[in-house]
Amino acid sequence: MSYSFTKTVPTDFEETIEKVTAALGERGFGVLTTIDVKATLKKKIDVDVPPYTILGACNPGFAHKALQAEPLIGTMLPCNVVVRETPEGKVEVAAVDPLASMQAIDNPDLGRIAGEVRALLKEMVDSL
Repeated sequence: MSYSFTKTVPTDFEETIEKVTAALGERGFGVLTTIDVKATLKKKIDVDVPPYTILGACNPGFAHKALQAEPLIGTMLPCNVVVRETPEGKVEVAAVDPLASMQAIDNPDLGRIAGEVRALLKEMVDSL
């Protein structure tokens, strides 16, 4: 099982971040964190990498259900979505597959919730 949904998109990096944020919002997700990996690596270890941003997306309703089903699931939240520039100069979007990340937890209720979130994230990536 793959651990992400990935798509190369025809838009530039900054526009893609805006489109991903909007597409997440249309599906009830907000972006809680934005990590500029390129800037962080430059600042911390003085290396240059292509643009790479991690968006920490959360759907509050599903997060609440997941926390009720499995109190320590917060260790695996939020759902990360990556926007990155490939070595070929293309822009790629990848969203975590929650079913893949939840395989280690034996909880059928959590599996059902992860399946619903999976469908929304896959739909979001496909829509770009």
